[in-house]
Amino acid sequence: MSIRVMLVDDQVLLRTGFRMVLAAQPDMDVVAEAGDGAEALEVLRGTDVDVVLMDVRMPRMDGVEATRRICGQEGAPKVLILTTFDLDEYAFSALKVGASGFMLKDVPPAELLGAIRAVHSGDAVVAPSTTRRLLDRFTPMLPSAAGEPSSAELDRLTGREREVMLLVAQGLSNGEIAARLVLSEATVKTHVGRILTKLGLRDRVQVVVLAYESGLVRAGGGTA
Repeated sequence: MSIRVMLVDDQVLLRTGFRMVLAAQPDMDVVAEAGDGAEALEVLRGTDVDVVLMDVRMPRMDGVEATRRICGQEGAPKVLILTTFDLDEYAFSALKVGASGFMLKDVPPAELLGAIRAVHSGDAVVAPSTTRRLLDRFTPMLPSAAGEPSSAELDRLTGREREVMLLVAQGLSNGEIAARLVLSEATVKTHVGRILTKLGLRDRVQVVVLAYESGLVRAGGGTA
């Protein structure tokens, strides 16, 4: 089955470029396009989409609000944010409301394709080190970041799951976590799946965001 992709960007030339790259892939199909967030919501009502490539700065409705509305729906597609700036407050806001990751618009085609596949699979955070730097930059501005860890949510985790969550929040891949904890990658993947289920999270990006918001991980990489 091909990954059904939707392109949302107010620049037609950029959408054309992305469409050409994706159309050359045997496992991807561009099934819809939109010029802003409002149009994207309208199109999605009648189109089955797996991954949305979402610009953040658009007229009428920006990508953050569109992402919030999309991710709030049952069975929603994954959203991959495209941004011009590395440390972008819009990208941070989009991660908080449910985006599965973000990439720079000038990313090499191979990295973009890998990101789409990763987001679709739900197994990996897109550019975890960049996501963590983004959170380090903007989380201190949030009042919630200064509080103590939220025991009500985190107490649902076993000790091992909490260890895995900390390492996910620090940007480590499943393979790196497995090496650190002397576990198999399959076991780590199982732990990550249980963490997502227990905390009601969509993917690893939301694990990272929750770890920062709860104070479990502090800006700069320290742990509570």
